[in-house]
Amino acid sequence: LLAALGAATHQFWLVVFGYGFVGGIGLGIGYISPVSTLIKWFPDRPGMATGIAIMGFGGGALIASPWSSQMLEGFGSDSGGIATAFLVHGIVYAVFMSLGVLLVRVPPEGWQPPNRKPQEQRESRAMVTTAQVSARSAVRTPQFWCLWVVLCMNVTAGIGILEKAAPMITDFFSGTSTPVSASAAAGFVALLSLANMGGRLLWSSTSDLIGRKNMYRIYLGVGALMYLGIERLGDSSKPLFIVCALVILSFYGGGFATIPAYLKDLFGTYEVGAIHGRLLTAWSTAGVLGPLIVNRVADAQEETGHSGPGLYGLSLAIMIGLLIVGFVANELVRPVHSKHHVRDEAPAPAPAPSATKEASR
Repeated sequence: LLAALGAATHQFWLVVFGYGFVGGIGLGIGYISPVSTLIKWFPDRPGMATGIAIMGFGGGALIASPWSSQMLEGFGSDSGGIATAFLVHGIVYAVFMSLGVLLVRVPPEGWQPPNRKPQEQRESRAMVTTAQVSARSAVRTPQFWCLWVVLCMNVTAGIGILEKAAPMITDFFSGTSTPVSASAAAGFVALLSLANMGGRLLWSSTSDLIGRKNMYRIYLGVGALMYLGIERLGDSSKPLFIVCALVILSFYGGGFATIPAYLKDLFGTYEVGAIHGRLLTAWSTAGVLGPLIVNRVADAQEETGHSGPGLYGLSLAIMIGLLIVGFVANELVRPVHSKHHVRDEAPAPAPAPSATKEASR
């Protein structure tokens, strides 16, 4: 609504403040709240729970983007049309977020899902804690910062290919007998978006079975191999290029969706939402690094006379290096030391003098 007012009054700073700053804060709150709540409703399947929530988060773009375009076509793309589009957005979002206020509830203490399957195997994993860690203590642990690096590297690598997906596939096959048309490149980008969404549910649910640390070994290790396949053999086979890119994007979405469950395993559910919010600064950092690396390197390669796949060779090598850094950081993750656990046990009251005398007899 602030952005609508800014567009209507030709105050660009108000659009930035409303849609960017205030809207960005609301986006973070609205994103983290259902994720941390679902973890508590599905204690035996936290990966599946966060995968569902974060798949919905990514799927919102599939609705909002065409809807916004249609409104601008109907209302006009001048300042009045933009203001009206923002106004409709604000009203509709307010209605749906109000439904969220009515729906989002934390389960009662001690609640367990009905017919919950035995979890002896899952609970016996060394990486899964039954203790609780506060957000203030979590940011002081090496585990938090290792996961920060893991998320930043994984997201940077995923955004790196998503940022240049259409021109990349076009450039890779521009000099071959089967060039890629603009419409086919757009279809490729749509496929990547579907892989991104599908990976959020598929891989995060898989992490419930094989463990979060093993899942990130796959994200980062196999992801590096996929990038290597594109860098070395991408221009020789269009199916190979597409498959590798789809796997990378599914790992990007899966890594994004699995991290809240990883946090729950290490720090418990006490303040997992607050811990997740602090960790998402890695996502923000990656959102800058990914496009910056790919665009700057591609521009520099073009200035030096490179073309086709040569524009992206160095970028892909950098992404492989970042994934290796993330892989090492994941290997360094260990269970959180007990000194960081929340101590909620109240000390036993001292016995009354009379009771002490009676006991001594």
